Amino acid sequence: MKKVITEIDVINLYRSGTGTVKVDRNTIVTPAARDKLNDLKIKVISSESEPKKEITDTWITKKKVAIGSDHTGYRIKEKLKEILNDNGFNIVDVGTSSEDSCDYPDYAKSVAVNVIDDSVDFGIIVDATGIPSAISANKVNGIRAATCYNEFSAWSARAHNNANILVVGAKTLGEETIKSILDKFMNTNFEGGRHQRRLDKITLIEKENS
Repeated sequence: MKKVITEIDVINLYRSGTGTVKVDRNTIVTPAARDKLNDLKIKVISSESEPKKEITDTWITKKKVAIGSDHTGYRIKEKLKEILNDNGFNIVDVGTSSEDSCDYPDYAKSVAVNVIDDSVDFGIIVDATGIPSAISANKVNGIRAATCYNEFSAWSARAHNNANILVVGAKTLGEETIKSILDKFMNTNFEGGRHQRRLDKITLIEKENS
């Protein structure tokens, strides 16, 4: 039987003075719980090596991604590049290249243009909250940049909205949560049907106001 460790469980462990938590192959630690474990510096003791998590399935034929961030998202951008690279993705990094202060619209636009030009299959943008870069990218006709904050929002962005850019906030989400969002986004297909009809209406709005 699987044991699930949630963020609340971690908080309770911390309050009880526990500095370690033991896990095995039957233990499921939620992404939010992993982030909380890191925040509270609770050591995870595993009785078995954890298998490497791979991005597979529905995005397996779409192997090129543009990624960008401002200074607040630089560190997370570099982490996501490692995951994508490990899974065979061809990465176009549009910047930024350090944590020196910069302007998010520049990088959001660069990612969006790469997507619209079909230079890449999709894009990823990281800033502090995930909001300003999405606003910027969505000024480019044809872009559907979605700010995602958990696995469900990532699934819905792909399945219902056919999002072509994933946007996440480095200061509003933990690293493990962001990784789980990326994985869900990558492994979800657009469902079409009534959702395509609604996207067609969005496209019409763009044309009427361009």
